[in-house]
Amino acid sequence: MADVARLAGVSPQTVSRVANNRTNVEEATRERVLAAMRALGYQPNIAARALATGRFGTIGVISFTLNRYGNVRTLDGITTAARAEGFSISLVGVTALTHQEVNDAFTRLTTQAVDGVVIIESEVLDMRSLRLPPGVPVVISDGHGGEEFPAVDSDQAGGARLATEHLLDLGHPTVWHVAGPPDSNSARHRHASWRQTLERAGRPVPQVLFGDWTAESGYLIGGYLAALPEVSAVFAANDQMALGVIRALHEAGRAVPGDVSVVGFDDMPESAYFWPGLTTIRQDFDQGGRICVDILLEQIRMRRPAEKGMRVVPVELVVRGSSASWRGA
Repeated sequence: MADVARLAGVSPQTVSRVANNRTNVEEATRERVLAAMRALGYQPNIAARALATGRFGTIGVISFTLNRYGNVRTLDGITTAARAEGFSISLVGVTALTHQEVNDAFTRLTTQAVDGVVIIESEVLDMRSLRLPPGVPVVISDGHGGEEFPAVDSDQAGGARLATEHLLDLGHPTVWHVAGPPDSNSARHRHASWRQTLERAGRPVPQVLFGDWTAESGYLIGGYLAALPEVSAVFAANDQMALGVIRALHEAGRAVPGDVSVVGFDDMPESAYFWPGLTTIRQDFDQGGRICVDILLEQIRMRRPAEKGMRVVPVELVVRGSSASWRGA
């Protein structure tokens, strides 16, 4: 640090402020110090910084699987927000989202020295049964923290309502639903909201059909739906299953949206390039990640627990070519 200070023509205290990403340094001075660091190959001593500040500059993330679009985008949102605040990410995957696996993963993260932990609760988990060591801030993403932890999630129920109402407003007598797995938090909320929306509208509630988030499961269910002449509108719980449904309908000779309208959920980047372009519900994963990190940093910096409860991230309906007015029987 003294060598950097001499080369940059500043005090060691200024070098320390730059190394710790403090804001009370003029931009020209900061650039000069950073240039000196690069020239000398200077790397801050993380252990010494942790002893001095009580922080490690790392946020831990526990996730069940990264082969699902929602989990990957959630992790990306958290990583982007953490990096903007000068924090890195330490990821621990679990083979099953059970209490024992989560407790073990939490222990591994805390032994690696993290300042806080985000649990991506893609499957239903009873937070009351977790036995997490005290003292490390925790935020639940894509799930419900109950009375134990603050939580952040997209407006799953609101999105399903928007999708179902959109199809009803187009004149369809009812809406069939391709749901996600029953043990998924988001799938449960979307399924329940779809049903409640139909019931409030006084419409028949068809049999729910469960997929596993993959296009293949949507394709298999789509083959079944294509054989039912009364099916005119389908709400799939994610875009990948919607893609499979559309493929099966096309193969059966049922036009989308001429014969059957299809709406998805997520707004994957590829959804605009489906044939036809997919009407879907857009989730703001980046905003969700920012809120998770903001909640953790509030606890880390203020050294006080965050307010419990759910922070809901708004969603929006994106209308494209896969939905159209009902043509009648």
